[in-house]
Amino acid sequence: MLGAVLVLLVALVLTGLGVGEIPLTPAQVVGAAFGHGDAIADFVIGQLRGPRVFGALFVGAALGVAGAIVQSVVRNPIASPDVIGVSSGASAAGITAIVLFGASGGPLFGAVLVGAVVVALAVALLAWQRGISGNRVVLVGIGVAAICLAVTGWMLTSGTVTQAGTALLWLSGSLNAVDRGSVVVLGVAFVVLMVLALVQSPRLTILALGDEVASALGLRPDRAKVLLLLTAVCLTAAAVATAGPVSFVALMSAPIARRLVGGGRVALGPSAAVGAVIVLGGDLLAQYAIPGTALPVGVVTGVVGAPYLLWLLARGR
Repeated sequence: MLGAVLVLLVALVLTGLGVGEIPLTPAQVVGAAFGHGDAIADFVIGQLRGPRVFGALFVGAALGVAGAIVQSVVRNPIASPDVIGVSSGASAAGITAIVLFGASGGPLFGAVLVGAVVVALAVALLAWQRGISGNRVVLVGIGVAAICLAVTGWMLTSGTVTQAGTALLWLSGSLNAVDRGSVVVLGVAFVVLMVLALVQSPRLTILALGDEVASALGLRPDRAKVLLLLTAVCLTAAAVATAGPVSFVALMSAPIARRLVGGGRVALGPSAAVGAVIVLGGDLLAQYAIPGTALPVGVVTGVVGAPYLLWLLARGR
């Protein structure tokens, strides 16, 4: 099943690079990718479609891995960066930087990262009770997210009409403003953070056995959880800084990946692949499902993810 996801991912990349007002065949796409395309194909892929497609790929992969880490550490299927307030904190910081300082690029990335880390620390401290408890993290995160949403609303009403329009598009989770520079920054950040996540993945397996067993095996559970959650927060911040808060991708990716892999194992690589498929597929639907209307990808993922969250809440205790 995982092989089918990878095949689907490649097909979505080729489709995203090939469809549009100037259609390109798969042969033209592959030729341009390896430096053997004509001038039109090189321009369309290198300047127009390539940044959007690979931006979607990295955004989805980063959110998928972040969701897998948070859900494994907290041991709650509802716990994901967008539910426990990390994405909301990153968004509030980003909107503040956009409205007050006109930030973009590197400064926006820095502001989003600081906002995500500050909110994550606040949630962890408020939810701490002889360790990190899954239910407490979710409930505290929902409360902190509400505060962040209030800050976001305040910033939107404080800015000009132009600033509010730009901010609203970014808040909806859009790939429209992704360029080659932001994709390079996101790609480098994802590779570094993914390596850190894979290095720490054995700790996730041990933590799944429980804190007492982990301590008996020589692991310091609280320290391991903090480092893992910090990695997830940085992955979330990198994705949000690039495309805004693309909702519910982190929530859905890991459970789907676990079903594909089987055995209830922590699956960071498959979660990255599933997240990339969700965002790439959602962006294609957002652009072409309704003729003449290009929606933000966050609208599509929200339409799919919100019923999934309601289903989790309905079937849970």
